[in-house]
Amino acid sequence: MSDKLKIKISIANRVYPLTILPNQEEGLRIAAQKIEKTVKKFEQNYSVQDKQDVLAMCALQFAAQSEQSSINNNNLNKELEEQLIMLDNRLGDYLK
Repeated sequence: MSDKLKIKISIANRVYPLTILPNQEEGLRIAAQKIEKTVKKFEQNYSVQDKQDVLAMCALQFAAQSEQSSINNNNLNKELEEQLIMLDNRLGDYLK
């Protein structure tokens, strides 16, 4: 347990103590900063005062970005697979 870090992350004016592996710290801090930035953007642009609503909007935005990225990667993988199959077929025809 001594290889774990105890850190505090602040999100929407609340502090969350976490026990993490050292290699997780940078990612968690960057994620918390992105959430804070998004919270401020929603509060300024949409006059939303309830933190729960703002955090729900942030969660939806980040989840949608993640899902869209996954969809884009799947489409790219399918395209690459099709191109590799075509290339394999061409090479097979050439080598016959």
